[in-house]
Amino acid sequence: MEKSGQQTSFEQAEKPTVQTRPPQQKESLLLNLLLNLVAPTLVLTKFSGDEYLGTTYAIVVALAFPIGYGLRDFYRRRKINLFSALGVLSVFLTGGISLLGLAPEYLAIKEAAIPGIFGLATILSVKTPYPLVRTLLYNDTVLEVEAIDAKLSENNNHQAFERRLVKASWLVASSFFLSSALNYLLAITIVTSTPGTVEYNEQLGKMTALSFPIIALPATLVMMAAMFYLFRGITALTGLQVEDIIRHQH
Repeated sequence: MEKSGQQTSFEQAEKPTVQTRPPQQKESLLLNLLLNLVAPTLVLTKFSGDEYLGTTYAIVVALAFPIGYGLRDFYRRRKINLFSALGVLSVFLTGGISLLGLAPEYLAIKEAAIPGIFGLATILSVKTPYPLVRTLLYNDTVLEVEAIDAKLSENNNHQAFERRLVKASWLVASSFFLSSALNYLLAITIVTSTPGTVEYNEQLGKMTALSFPIIALPATLVMMAAMFYLFRGITALTGLQVEDIIRHQH
């Protein structure tokens, strides 16, 4: 009996331990808005005067919030997120344009260029083996990709699904182009003062505050329409229900 007990203990010790990946923490929408929108707006509009930070230091402090948030995101995820990286680059460009005293037109061009690049990349990637729409909408963090692919193969609907992905790519690209146009119009309408002045900082803060309701919301609605179009196609081509294709976090 003692030998059997020792053997059982030995076998238990020999069993490999299964390492489970810790669940990825969800991004806080409140913290995102606070550091990327509210804090920069308050600093630029309320603390740009000489009695506070001054025009130069106000820009540096205001932009430190979104830059710090982007670096924090990289530290937590341990991988480069393309959108976060371009977001940090956009903030650096805004700071460079402002601190170098370039004309406000350059800021408007920069504001339009970043989402415009995403739109072009989305369309051009359709012709590659790795369309960007798969990263944005059709990925295993959002959908049960393996189950969907299995059903598509079973129903011989892969080609029909690829055609729907192409159409969804155009919808996604249109959301970026809409954001690009609205960014440019917002920038040239609001930011008209010379960099290095309190008025310029206040206008930059106002543009930052208005970017969410005027730009982010319409672009998000178009992106949601693209997602709805794709999900509707998946359910029609696979026979699965929506609750079966959405990936549930355990």
